[in-house]
Amino acid sequence: MNVTIEKKKEKAVDILKTMNIFKPYIDGFKENDQVCFYENYAGFWVYQEPEIEKKMREIEQKYNCKVYAITHEYTEFGELYDFVFVSDYPDEWEYLIYSQGNMHTILA
Repeated sequence: MNVTIEKKKEKAVDILKTMNIFKPYIDGFKENDQVCFYENYAGFWVYQEPEIEKKMREIEQKYNCKVYAITHEYTEFGELYDFVFVSDYPDEWEYLIYSQGNMHTILA
């Protein structure tokens, strides 16, 4: 399909706003293409973790998507990184986020 990066970023910003993400993280993504790396309730810029940033760029290149957030958690089956993205298929975009009140489920 090949939707522009700008359109994918617009959709990502809409999702970040819907989730009521800390405004400086939204602004950093919107204005400087900085992706936030979330760990528990803290956020860091992904450029602070070069190995994770490299993996993010590989995913974007391989799948022609736009990663707009990354989460990191430890689960019962090990360490987990979720790359949250907007795909190249606008017909999927309505399913990227499901909200019930202030609880949100996002596609990663």
